[in-house]
Amino acid sequence: MSDTQTRPLGAQISHMLKSRGVEVIFGIPGVHNQEMYRGIEEAGLTHVLARHEQGAGFMADGYARATGRPGVAYVITGPGLCNTMTPMGQAYSDSVPLLVLSSCLDETAARKGQLHQMKDQRAAAETVCDWSEVAHTPQAAYGLIDRALTEFVTRRPRSKHLSIPIALLEAGAVAAKPLSVTAKRPAATAEDVALLSAQLRAAKRPLFVFGGGAVKIENAAALLDRWQAASMTTYAGRGIVAGDAPLHFGSCLARASSVDVIAQADLVIAIGTELAEVDIWRSALGHSAAMIRVDIDPVVLADQQAAQTCILADATSVMAALDQAIPEALHTEWTAQQTAIWRTRWRSEIDAERPGILSVVDAVQAALPKDAMIYSDMTQFAYAAKEVWDMDRPGHWHHPYGFGTLGYATPAAIGGAIGRPGLPTVAIIGDYGFHYTLQELGVAVELGLPLPIILWDNGKLGEIEDSMTRAQIAPNAVVAHNPDFCKLAEAFGALATAPDSLADLPKVLTEAFNADRPTLIYLTPQTAR
Repeated sequence: MSDTQTRPLGAQISHMLKSRGVEVIFGIPGVHNQEMYRGIEEAGLTHVLARHEQGAGFMADGYARATGRPGVAYVITGPGLCNTMTPMGQAYSDSVPLLVLSSCLDETAARKGQLHQMKDQRAAAETVCDWSEVAHTPQAAYGLIDRALTEFVTRRPRSKHLSIPIALLEAGAVAAKPLSVTAKRPAATAEDVALLSAQLRAAKRPLFVFGGGAVKIENAAALLDRWQAASMTTYAGRGIVAGDAPLHFGSCLARASSVDVIAQADLVIAIGTELAEVDIWRSALGHSAAMIRVDIDPVVLADQQAAQTCILADATSVMAALDQAIPEALHTEWTAQQTAIWRTRWRSEIDAERPGILSVVDAVQAALPKDAMIYSDMTQFAYAAKEVWDMDRPGHWHHPYGFGTLGYATPAAIGGAIGRPGLPTVAIIGDYGFHYTLQELGVAVELGLPLPIILWDNGKLGEIEDSMTRAQIAPNAVVAHNPDFCKLAEAFGALATAPDSLADLPKVLTEAFNADRPTLIYLTPQTAR
């Protein structure tokens, strides 16, 4: 398309996104944003019609996590944007490249009582995303979109929002100019690598802690084995180091007793992790040794964990440079026996805290293909699984870690399945969370997605009931009437099954992955008996 060809700006934006590598848009059209839909088909974009804007946002989030490319959502002024703010908050906290484009009113100060009017739409969205701006010219819209796409690559990827006035979307505009800048993340300097390698060589008990920002490291296990370094991961970092690595302590950082392990280290190297409350569930990691932090977010490097050495660089570049700097084998004081003892202890603790769940977790894990991508929700099943389910590859288990919203798994898994056609994707969700976004089943049916949705029904808000009991509060408002979930799924046109025992799971999941539509797999505590 010629740079001088004039089209309505709404159509030009779709063409621009296509030229920048965007393939899929998630959203819901309305009278305020219909101009954004004028150019979708002409540009060659695929549009996925959500049943609720929250679903559109979560689908875009799931797509982004599955593909590594930005997830893009089109929503309307006012309530459409508000409905998308929960996914925006989730993407912000979990470092997901989500771009939300919304329409907005042309004038709000002098005119009141307009359809979808808010007092300050831009400011409302900014409370849950990296930035929220209003474009008043075509050039500003193009520039802000390119800013978002560039920042997704060069900085910590977090949700962004752009509002475009309705009249501007309707007005003619020339096409956006090609993007000629190749953006890259910061790499480690020679001085950084020299310092890090010297400290690692001198350490007797080095401990690496990997987070979700390190999932693109491909050879971490081999390097740690060469250097005889111990490791732990956050929940989001699972799979960076294989679960059977002899010096890998797993993903039990949030266990109070993990402090006892961390305190044994004489050097802690934290890579791509905030070490946030939702990672460790305490104010401090628990180390007394020197700490080196590697991250692309300067805010993380200056946080309360007080690292002695901070390296602003991409995790992959740092590990690659270390690989070259320390080619020899190192010898440390860590032993595989220590690791095994602690992992056994932590598993026993989890089993005691959540009786009966681990047998279900183990059965599901054994029945899933190794390359399955999993999207989980805020449910006790997932809470237990995150600590004991060793992933054999990184970036294949996605959870609403930071913001912690219910209803994430179903629509996010739909977005993931769209982003990975022909590859196995599965959702794991609790009975209460399923209520939040169950309408998105219609999208999966409409698209014919072979998506297993494992619904764990313990008949209550089990985690809240347990928390109230620990706080000596009589459990209140933790039980709600549930429908017949299998019949409900079938009413949407999905398949549904309630296995009689865990032994049936391999067959049930195989059939679900080969189906021409989603399958609800209904599990209860009785299934494990």
